[in-house]
Amino acid sequence: MDELAGKVAIITGAGRMLSLGRSAALAFARKGANVVVTGTGRDPSAFPPHERKAGWRDIQSVKEEVEALGRRCLAMVVDVTKDQQVQEMVDRTLAEFGRIDFLVNNAAFGRGPDRVPVLELSEELWHKVLEIKLTGAFLCSRAVAKVLLRQNQGGSIVNLSSGAGKRGPANTAAYATANGGIQLFTMSLARELGPHGITVNCVCPGLFDTSRNYVLGTPDSETWRRQVQTIPLRRHGHPDECGELIAWLCTPSASFITGQAININGGSVMEH
Repeated sequence: MDELAGKVAIITGAGRMLSLGRSAALAFARKGANVVVTGTGRDPSAFPPHERKAGWRDIQSVKEEVEALGRRCLAMVVDVTKDQQVQEMVDRTLAEFGRIDFLVNNAAFGRGPDRVPVLELSEELWHKVLEIKLTGAFLCSRAVAKVLLRQNQGGSIVNLSSGAGKRGPANTAAYATANGGIQLFTMSLARELGPHGITVNCVCPGLFDTSRNYVLGTPDSETWRRQVQTIPLRRHGHPDECGELIAWLCTPSASFITGQAININGGSVMEH
């Protein structure tokens, strides 16, 4: 169904082959929207084995997939912590498509070195985790919201968070703080933009088969299987399931949902 035909969505952090950003981009395309995808300009020599084996080319590969669905796509390298680059992203989107309707703030610091006790966490890493998740979402939301208000046709912003931002597990201080902050940012922005017909929501994924979770092991590893056993549905999530939720939150069917932090985790109480 082309329920988003003629609309334009920006998705940050959408370059990895196994990622929620890529899945969101394809979900928007399937619903008829044109798409902008951003990435960090990763060095191909650092791509994980599954991407190298597939001949993956980061945001260029996502662009080709979106175009294969009959939609237009713009791929850009953007540092979401830099205001000038964020504004250039918005300006190029408007030059290419003439409008912006949806923003998905998916960019985040890669999982791994930040998952340590506070006493071992460097100030540099603390700032990095918060800058990408919180400052990045703030800068992108501010720039896109200005366009949405000027267009005066509504719109939607979806922020990616985590259950860790609700519970604050040990050894995740920077990650949990960033994700708790993005949920409060979501609620505050929803109240500001609601009178203009703009919804703002937050999605909190659990264990998904994505590259960032491969620090736990691959899905066929014993560590992964133990994690799955803590999930009531006894399986991990598939990226497309989360991508579809993100895109659905931008459809007319979800127009009365705003300011929410929505779990998609198979009923898990574990934090991922």
